[in-house]
Amino acid sequence: MMYQQIYAETVTNSPKAAREIERKLLESAIRKLAVAKARGPESPESLDATSFLRDIWGAFMRDLANEENALPSSLRASLISIGLWIGREVDLLDAGRSSNYDALIEINQIIADGLS
Repeated sequence: MMYQQIYAETVTNSPKAAREIERKLLESAIRKLAVAKARGPESPESLDATSFLRDIWGAFMRDLANEENALPSSLRASLISIGLWIGREVDLLDAGRSSNYDALIEINQIIADGLS
C-alpha cells in the first residue's frame, strides 16, 4: 500500500518523523477498532479494522526485523512478539472466534503513547 512506501522512506530519512507516522497509524487503527467493537466481529467495520491492523503491523515487523533498525535487539524482539500476538488476535476476530477488541485497543494505545 502507499502508506507502506511512505513509511519505509520516512524511517530511512527521519526516525522522529517515523515515530509520528507510527503513532498516527496506531491511533487510526484504535479508532477503527472502536467502531468495529460497536458494530461487532461480523461487521464490515471489523474486517476493515483487522485488515488495517494486519497491514500496519506487517510493515512494523518488517522494519523491526531489518538488521539496520537502530532499536536495541531486545526491544525489536519484544515488539515483533507483540505484532505476532496481534496477528493471532485479528485472525480470531476474523474467524468469529473472538470479540477481544479491548485488548487490541489497549496494547496499541500503550505503544502509541510510547511513541509520543
